[in-house]
Amino acid sequence: MHRIYSRLLLYSGIGEESILGQLAEVFRAWEEDSQPETVLRRRVLTQVKRLLDLATENGFDENLWHNYLSFLLMTTENSFSLTCERMGRQGGSVEHFALQDCQTFMELFQFDFGPIEKALNLDCFSILQNYHAIPKKERRYNKTVSEQVQKLSQLLGSATSGNNFFRNLTDYYRDVGVGLFGSNRAFRIQTGEDGLAFLPINNTDGIRLVDLVGYELQKERLRYNTEAFLEGRPANNVLLYGDSGTGKSSSVKALINEYYDRGLRMIELYKHQFTALSQVIAAVKNRNYRFVILIDDLSFEEDEVEYKFLKAVIEGGVETRPENLLLYATSNRRHLIRETWKDRGDMEFNGEIHRSDTVEEKLSLSSRFGMQINYSTPSREEFKTIVRTLAKRQGISISEEDLLAEANKWELRHGGISGRTAQQFINYLAGER
Repeated sequence: MHRIYSRLLLYSGIGEESILGQLAEVFRAWEEDSQPETVLRRRVLTQVKRLLDLATENGFDENLWHNYLSFLLMTTENSFSLTCERMGRQGGSVEHFALQDCQTFMELFQFDFGPIEKALNLDCFSILQNYHAIPKKERRYNKTVSEQVQKLSQLLGSATSGNNFFRNLTDYYRDVGVGLFGSNRAFRIQTGEDGLAFLPINNTDGIRLVDLVGYELQKERLRYNTEAFLEGRPANNVLLYGDSGTGKSSSVKALINEYYDRGLRMIELYKHQFTALSQVIAAVKNRNYRFVILIDDLSFEEDEVEYKFLKAVIEGGVETRPENLLLYATSNRRHLIRETWKDRGDMEFNGEIHRSDTVEEKLSLSSRFGMQINYSTPSREEFKTIVRTLAKRQGISISEEDLLAEANKWELRHGGISGRTAQQFINYLAGER
């Protein structure tokens, strides 16, 4: 194995500390007879445990060795995989090296572990190549990654030649992508001494726009803008504002489930992280995805200045916002920044009233969102419609009169009329049954 592994060029960045790198070193020590069998056995089992942990986390199944190698190919970003993501197969000299690496990986896919198992009295690799996982409904795993690993593993495992392996892999990069952005749909960011890191969000809500009752005009405007963005047409940053519990955040989060397979990705950003916006832009601007930065529950107190970073990114900075990125923000405030009467202290009265410079500064942030969508509190009749619809979906079978009477009691005790209140009421009824 170590001889095969040493031939990798474009994928040599996988690293000596990877499971593959460590197993290659075990095979080297075994062939050179440089370590006792007990030590080699322990080193093998340590890597098998790492593989099992990775398999549990990502939902590997059947042939875990093929799954692992496919996972490496899915997540390794290099000059070849990133180019294929953006433009597909392009030929050129790099393709020669990529073909060689694909032939090498094909040999790894077909590698025979029998001799080392016999020598060390092990059967782990035989089991890993015919693995039966716990039924998925009983496991916690990243479903998106699991599905992609299984699909790519079957394609590459069935390749009959290095050229066939190469075509299957490059088609995957072109259609799905590579790295974290190819395998996941939503992210948070983390900043520290090591720089910016994207953290996948594996337990995203499965909600879709059709699941949100009412607000059809608002959802249609949001859908229209997002589809224009995905198709490369002009699109706007969006501010969804209005009353609490009306579905603003859910509408934005539903877009990931609607458009993930068309290349949409979402990055959730918090107010204290606005200083990292330029780093986020630098990391995503050359990727073959469309990114929505979600800023949930956005508002500023009068002494907060973080909004200036946001203004510079939306419009007005030296570096323009890349065409594959939009900002979608939700807020209970229409104008985002708290305004007080003292902000109007620099008004001048010369026959007419001139708007205060301070007021203009504070209002200018919301005006930079090209599309502003209002989510207002539903009327009493709209609230009843939401309750009836959610009850039907949940299979709650009580008379409509009793249902609406109980809903009215619930909203009086739990924050008033809103879609959120209706959902909480239905959850309560479903829990009782």
